[in-house]
Amino acid sequence: MKKLKMISLVLSVAFLFILSACGTSKTNGDGEKKTLRVVTDAAYAPLEYQDKGEIVGFDIDFIKAVAKEAGYKIKVEHVGWDPIFVEIKGKTADAAISSITIDSKRQQTYDFSIPYFLSKNEILVPKGSSIKSAKDLEGKKIAVQNGTTGQEVVEKLFGENNDKLKKFENNNLAILELKKGGVDAVVADNTVIETYVKNNPNDNLVFIEDDATFNKEFYGILLPKGSKLKAELDKAVNRVLDNGTYEKLYEKWFKTKPDIKILKDQQK
Repeated sequence: MKKLKMISLVLSVAFLFILSACGTSKTNGDGEKKTLRVVTDAAYAPLEYQDKGEIVGFDIDFIKAVAKEAGYKIKVEHVGWDPIFVEIKGKTADAAISSITIDSKRQQTYDFSIPYFLSKNEILVPKGSSIKSAKDLEGKKIAVQNGTTGQEVVEKLFGENNDKLKKFENNNLAILELKKGGVDAVVADNTVIETYVKNNPNDNLVFIEDDATFNKEFYGILLPKGSKLKAELDKAVNRVLDNGTYEKLYEKWFKTKPDIKILKDQQK
């Protein structure tokens, strides 16, 4: 009788162990790696954009590398900027990557991975513009992408009810408005602005840096609040930073070396 009880106990413990293992499994019922649904706003070249129907960019290559390190497959879907936050808040997507700045306001509602990209806002203007710094934007018509830190910094400078501020669904539309003469400037992330200027020399646009006004920003992978993926993805991000993959991807897309140390310093 004691032997039977002992066998029963061993089997029970083994069963619980199996259940526990299943609860943290990265595979589906067919033994294949679990696929994470990742949403993005693919209108932000060169970080995420659509090329012949395919979503490409630095962020896309990066999240694929991170998922591989973490032991997952991913499916990236273009849903638009505002829907990203709806999907993550509602937990209908596992993660989002879309040049999303980590800030204290967003952290009240969402979780972020550790930082993976350094950015800052810049000003895009026509050649010959009288605008030379952020202070020169006062009284000027300014275009921004709605819900971005570009909008936040302009509102902080000139007020939330500034009637000169025009908000657009994405930066492509904001830049189009500048080209049409509907605004005097666009404020957006430096990578997007500088890439546009480089790729469209005939548009006669230039970018203006103002480090005294525009602070450094850091992008993170956006996650639902309390996501169990955070710890896994943080470790995977660090492995991508450490094993040379990040540097290769960065040089591929930006033709320069990244400052990995400044990203690491943000983890302290």
